[in-house]
Amino acid sequence: MPERSYLDNAATAPLRPEAYAAITETLALTGNASSLHGSGRRLRAVLEDSRDQLAADLGCDPVEVVFTSGGTEADNLAVQGAWRARPQGSIGQRNRLIGSTIEHPAIADTLAALTAEGADVAECPVGPDGALDRAVLAELLTVPTLLTTVMWVNNEVGVAQDIPQIAEQAHATGSWVHSDGVQALGHLPVDFAGSGLDLLTVTAHKVGGPVGIGALIVRRELPLRAYAFGGGQERDLRSGTSAPALVAGFAAAVHAAVTGREAEEARLQGLRDRLLAGLPAGAEVNGARGSAAIANIWFPGGRSDDLLMLLDGAGIDTSAGSACSAGVARPSDVLLALGLDEDRATESLRISLGWQTTEADIDRLLAALPEVSARARAAR
Repeated sequence: MPERSYLDNAATAPLRPEAYAAITETLALTGNASSLHGSGRRLRAVLEDSRDQLAADLGCDPVEVVFTSGGTEADNLAVQGAWRARPQGSIGQRNRLIGSTIEHPAIADTLAALTAEGADVAECPVGPDGALDRAVLAELLTVPTLLTTVMWVNNEVGVAQDIPQIAEQAHATGSWVHSDGVQALGHLPVDFAGSGLDLLTVTAHKVGGPVGIGALIVRRELPLRAYAFGGGQERDLRSGTSAPALVAGFAAAVHAAVTGREAEEARLQGLRDRLLAGLPAGAEVNGARGSAAIANIWFPGGRSDDLLMLLDGAGIDTSAGSACSAGVARPSDVLLALGLDEDRATESLRISLGWQTTEADIDRLLAALPEVSARARAAR
């Protein structure tokens, strides 16, 4: 394939060499990490050493790391697991679940599905900058609330929420607090113990690890309940045969991302500034600045799908600002939640940077954008 500029890191980041090395080394081993023989114990050691490393990098206890197949499963386990735990202990009959209006579908769709089981689901709005409306949150929390879940860094616009403050506000009313931290990891300081969270979702492939592995960090005293059953792996919360090679790659990628985070975020901020300074006339950024890795940009008059395909033809990978259902483009729910109109919500692109992004990638995009945006406007 001809050389391409990959600017869709918020979807999946390229595999880091550290992760590749850890995966391939572990794949050479044979056995099941739950077996008691020597081969099994060797893989169990890989699994637990990786858990220890992740815990150190995420600011939690190793027992709090529950491996999943990725962010979607971890989000489901957090919400459904909390819902199934509601009759226990001090939770009582708290039936309210609160999410923001810009949550990932893994959260939003799970919350919606639980309304059929009697959940009182409430959505907290955000302002034009994407920040959660804390006054409305306070009103919503006057109803006994089981779980408040707020995405740490939004995957479409990159806006970051003040998670420690939100956790403190929700805890004051007795609510558990979860955050999808998939886009925060590697870009913002993520310290589970210091965040005040009860539950945190992370995944490997957003930070240069393998696809198919993630984790839900579960505060050790939280009586979360499983929603799927089997062999009882992962604290009886997530059954299934362990994947030591994926876990090893996960731990290696997170360690590399966290260790070099400050320098890398400064580098990405420089690349983002370079991008924004060179945009064609009329283009504007959606939402407030949060993660340096994500820029959601409005190109007036050009459909996002047209922009994406024209850039694709120029060898540049980006993401449309609109979701696609059954082949029919519709406005992005996140951009609409920011108060943008439908035209702007269907005329925006997400440019997301990562550890392999270079100045040459940004310059290649900027060189292509004037012609691409003009052709997209002409196609309408």
